[in-house]
Amino acid sequence: MELSRKETEDLAYAVSLLENPGFLIKTVNVIGKPVENMLNKMPDSMAKTVINVTDKALGKAVDFAAGTFEDNRPLPAENFLHKMSVAITGGISGMMGMGALAVELPVTTTIMLRSILDIAREEGENPADPETRMAALSVFALGGRSSNDDGSETGYYAVRAALSASVKEAAVYLQKAAIQNTADKTAPALIRLMTAIAERFGITVSQKAMAQAVPLIGAAGGAAINTLFMDHFQDMARGHFIVRRLERKYGYDEIQHKYNLIKDEMQKVRRDNR
Repeated sequence: MELSRKETEDLAYAVSLLENPGFLIKTVNVIGKPVENMLNKMPDSMAKTVINVTDKALGKAVDFAAGTFEDNRPLPAENFLHKMSVAITGGISGMMGMGALAVELPVTTTIMLRSILDIAREEGENPADPETRMAALSVFALGGRSSNDDGSETGYYAVRAALSASVKEAAVYLQKAAIQNTADKTAPALIRLMTAIAERFGITVSQKAMAQAVPLIGAAGGAAINTLFMDHFQDMARGHFIVRRLERKYGYDEIQHKYNLIKDEMQKVRRDNR
C-alpha cells in the first residue's frame, strides 16, 4: 500500500519536528545571549546531579501520569493546558533558583509525561498499554544527545534503535507484571530503560536548569523557559506518535525508508537555500 496524500503530509510534518533544532537552540533564540553564556559554563558536577534527579523524576512520573486518564478514546490533546501548568511550576522555580530543581522537576516531568500520553492517545494509542507508556518515556530521549554518542547518527531513528531493546524488555516486563500484579520499579528491565532515557533527558534538563539560573531571570523567565521545555517535548511527542501511527499501518521498515527520503530532501533544500 502507498501512503495517502494526507499521510505523506503527516510524515513530512513529523520529520520537520523530529529533525529540527533542540531545546537549547530554541531557548537561546528566545531568551538571548545571557542564556548562551551561562550554558557554556555548565560544571560537570551539576550535570551529574541533574541526571540523578532526572532518573528519580522519571520513575515517579509514569504511573501517576498514565493513571489520570479516564477515557482512552483518541480525543484532542490539551497542549495549552499542559503548557500553562508547567509555566506555573517554572515561575515558582525561577523565583527560587537552582535549589528548587529537585522539587520542581518531578512535578514538571509528570505534567509533561501526561501531555505526551495525551498526544499518544490522540494519535490512536492507549495510555494504559505498557508499550505506549514506554514509548511515551522514550520521547524524553529525543532531541538531546547522550554523553555516549559518538557524533555519527543521532537522528530520530538512531535514537530509537539505541533504545529499542530496553523499551521492548521493559514493556514485556510490565505486561507480565500487570497480569501477576507484581510490578517492581527496581526490576533490571526498568532500571536499564530509565538509565538510558535519564542520561539523554538529563542533558536537556541541565540546559533548562542553567537557563533558569541566569541572574535576575526571575519568575517570568522561569515560566518562559518551562513553556519552551514543554513545547519542545510536545513537538517530539507529536512527531514520534505520528510515526508510530503510520508504522502500525505500513510497517516499521517502510515508514523508516520514507522518513529518510523526506529527511534527505529537506536537508538538500536547506543546503540549496544557504
